[in-house]
Amino acid sequence: MQFLDYNENKQRGTYEFPFEFYHVDQQHPQYIMSYHWHIEYELIRILKGEFKITMDEKEFIAHEGDVIFVNSGTLHAGIPFACVYECIVFDLNAFLKHNASCQKLIQNIIDHSILIFHHFKPNRRPIHDIIWNVFDAMRNKPYGYELIVFGELYHFFGVIYENNYYLKDAPQTRRDYKRIMQLKNVLELIENQYASPLTLDELSEAAHMSPKYFCRFFYEMTHKTPIDYLNYHRIEHACYQLTTSEDTVTEIALNCGFNDLSYFIKTFKKYKGCTPGRYK
Repeated sequence: MQFLDYNENKQRGTYEFPFEFYHVDQQHPQYIMSYHWHIEYELIRILKGEFKITMDEKEFIAHEGDVIFVNSGTLHAGIPFACVYECIVFDLNAFLKHNASCQKLIQNIIDHSILIFHHFKPNRRPIHDIIWNVFDAMRNKPYGYELIVFGELYHFFGVIYENNYYLKDAPQTRRDYKRIMQLKNVLELIENQYASPLTLDELSEAAHMSPKYFCRFFYEMTHKTPIDYLNYHRIEHACYQLTTSEDTVTEIALNCGFNDLSYFIKTFKKYKGCTPGRYK
């Protein structure tokens, strides 16, 4: 899962062990998973409730016990419903460093020559047991947990190949690819310039569309208007600053692109159900 950066390029874990673990419940500042993508791969396990997942332009509902696999570069988002979930984001290149016999198979995944299925239900028992072991090791960190994580994930990829749980040379239409790239361009602009007074014309220009068509396109892709999405993104950054900095509410509002404190408080209440002063 991302943590604020919508085109993430932060270091995951360490160079020797590039794995990052997140436990997310209703108290987490980024409980709702906004649209983002990263070059790393991601595993998600659903501990409780339901999670509405969007990957590129496809939607599905994940339930308690389900495992989600996110391929590198996939634009994804999630809306939780009374949900508790955990994520591990990791660099698959770590599996190429010291194991020449597995390099070709791992390289196929990195090169997108195959696309691993993105949704595994609990009845896929081997997958479920392997991934639960990985998450438990990352959460509890017993002595030698790094060996468990590497070993179980090698086991996971082996089961994927053994049972053909992947698509080979999966087709993607030029239209689908273009729409996804247009949305990524807009999200990147929002991430880089959310603190500036962005206009609808600037957002639509990033997608190479007219403002009228862009609004319809953006809503189809994200189920939010461009301005609602921009304000939500600003509030996400504000939440992070409220919990990590000593700045005043006014300073944080200005830092996050709001020029009017009353509008910031109104928008914050709309998305978070409380006032900024109560958030800490």
